[in-house]
Amino acid sequence: MADADRSGVSNRPDNDNSAWLAQHREEVLDPGLPICDPHHHLWDFEAHRYLLPDLLADLQGGHQVRSSVFLECTAMYRAEGPEEWRSLGETEFVNGAAAMSASGRYGAVRVCSGIVGYADLGLGARVEEILRAHIAAGGGRFRGIRHIVAHDPSGAIRVSHTNPGPGRMQDSRFREGLARLAPLGLSFDAWLYHPQIPELTALARAFPGQPIVLNHAGGPVGIGPYAGRRDEVFAQWRPAIRELATCPNVHVKLGGLGMKIIGFEFHKRPRPPGSEELARLWRPYIETCIEAFGPDRCMFESNFPVDKVCCSYVVIWNAFKRLASGASAADKAALFHDTAAGFYKL
Repeated sequence: MADADRSGVSNRPDNDNSAWLAQHREEVLDPGLPICDPHHHLWDFEAHRYLLPDLLADLQGGHQVRSSVFLECTAMYRAEGPEEWRSLGETEFVNGAAAMSASGRYGAVRVCSGIVGYADLGLGARVEEILRAHIAAGGGRFRGIRHIVAHDPSGAIRVSHTNPGPGRMQDSRFREGLARLAPLGLSFDAWLYHPQIPELTALARAFPGQPIVLNHAGGPVGIGPYAGRRDEVFAQWRPAIRELATCPNVHVKLGGLGMKIIGFEFHKRPRPPGSEELARLWRPYIETCIEAFGPDRCMFESNFPVDKVCCSYVVIWNAFKRLASGASAADKAALFHDTAAGFYKL
């Protein structure tokens, strides 16, 4: 599955933690600030369900979320047909949820107004036919592909559903498939671990016309061989982020730092953290990204329900608002809404 690993650590919630989250409640900060949430999931797996009603319940907390972007997560793949075509089921499923939201029956928010799906770029030129099928299935909402390339040589970190080996972004067939995205107006979402950031930099330079967005602040891992080495990881991550930012075709999503793989171990506490603590712990990563990329290439993301293992939807956006409290009105508009809406053409 998308969030399982060899060590048994999973970023995906495996039960209902609502009682644990309810131990900490906060008032919504700056409730009128428009938000586009550019990274969330919907799924119905054996151990955990997060469907449209669950997302809508989180959105009702008081933040002014106007639109959102769905990111692939192996949800509702077709049960039949050739393997490389089965991911079309996810796009069909999400487009249905988006159509329900677009009816207006659930409020003003337009959930899944952008869809990022999965197609195997390792198919090379053959992937173009599948990409065109996703575009058709997306009903005007399909925006791009995420082909996860996260790999760690230690063997202690999770293996994705894409089962990437080392050097995936350097593979000629992968690059042949990636080359089919930009001509179709599609973006590329990159999820990888912090030691791989230089590989993404090389890829971005090889495809300067391809819009790319780095997921989850570049994945500064804090488990397995990286546990207890946060300062060392940061010292490797920071210059790599700055170098990646020299590629004008790359954006970055600010979030994902509540995942178990980052190693803060919020989920092991008797009570969930508040937004002040989260802002303090996440500040070095968020400020580094904003300084390197600028607000016009940065977008805050919830990464729900994955980051729900550490806090509620109200708390995570309060943390982001605390982190941006010193920004100008124009920069806040970019960070919370405009950059994401522009990148995904919403």
